Amino acid sequence: MLKRLLPAVLALACTAPAFAAGPQLKGQAPGWYRLQLGDFEVTALNDGTLDLPVDQLLQQPAAKTLKALQHAYLGVPLETSVNAYLVNTGAKLVLVDSGAAGLFGPTLGRLLASLKAAGYTPEQVDEIVITHMHGDHIGGASSTAFPNATLRLDKRDADFWLSPEQIAKGGEGAKAIAGLVKGFADTGRFKPFDGSAGGVEIVPGVKAFPAYGHTPGHSNYVAESKGQKMMFWGDLMHVAAVQFPDPSVTIQFDSDPKAARPAREKAYEAAAKDGYYVAVTHVSFPGIGKLRADGKGYDWLPVNYSANR
Repeated sequence: MLKRLLPAVLALACTAPAFAAGPQLKGQAPGWYRLQLGDFEVTALNDGTLDLPVDQLLQQPAAKTLKALQHAYLGVPLETSVNAYLVNTGAKLVLVDSGAAGLFGPTLGRLLASLKAAGYTPEQVDEIVITHMHGDHIGGASSTAFPNATLRLDKRDADFWLSPEQIAKGGEGAKAIAGLVKGFADTGRFKPFDGSAGGVEIVPGVKAFPAYGHTPGHSNYVAESKGQKMMFWGDLMHVAAVQFPDPSVTIQFDSDPKAARPAREKAYEAAAKDGYYVAVTHVSFPGIGKLRADGKGYDWLPVNYSANR
C-alpha cells in the first residue's frame, strides 16, 4: 500500500507552494536602561546613532585611528551613539542633554520615544541641563515638548553660541538652536549659570562643574546620593576605542583643543581614582561605566547589565 502511495506523495510535495521566511523587520526597540544610584534613579535614553568619519575628525594620523578601531573590531564611518540621561531624585526629574531631534537626519531624534518607553512623559521633566550647545545635545530641547521644564546651561556657552556672529556663521542649524532657547526665554524658563567656580547646584544632589575646551562653556554634571556618584561627561570624549587608550587625542569639534585635552585627562584620572560611574554621550548605549588606569591610558568597563532595577 505504502509503495503504491509513495509516488503520489512525492508528486504532491513537489507541487506544494513554498512558504518563505517572514521579511526582516530592521530597527531597534526604543532604548532605555535604568540604574539605581543611592536614592536616585538614572535612566539612559538612546536618541539614535550617527555615522562619523572619525579617521578624518580625530587629530592624529588617520592610519593610527584606523588601527585602534580595527583592534576593537570597528571601522569607518563609525556608528556613534547619541545618549541622554534622566535623573529622578525623588523630588525632581532632571534631563541631561536632549538629543538632536531633527537636526541630524532620520537616524537620530528618538529621545522622546525612549523617554516614553521608559515610563515617563515630557511633561514630568523639571530641568533640562545641557552640557553644551552643539545640536546633538540641545536639539531636542523644545519648550513645547517639555512645557514644565527650565533650560539650564553655562552662561559662557550661551554668550558664545547665541551671539549674532555665531548664529550667522552657523546657518539654519544655529538659527534653530537660537529659536529653541528663545522658546524657553520667552516663558521665563531659560536660566543660564556661571559655572566657572564649579559646584553650581541645579537641584539638590545634582551639580554642574566646568569642563571648558570642547566649547567655551562645556559642563559636566554630577548626580550624587548616599555616597554613590555619577558624572555626566557630554562631549568630553567621542571615540572610546581611541580616546580611552590615548586621552591626548583631540577632535576637530573642539573649540579649544588645548583646553579640551587637560579637561579630559583630569576627568579620566578622577574617575579611575575614585571609582564612580560616568555617563558618556558618544559611548555605545547605554554609555555608562567606570574607568581603570592602564599605563598611560584607561580601560572602559561598561556597567554590568541588571534586570533587577
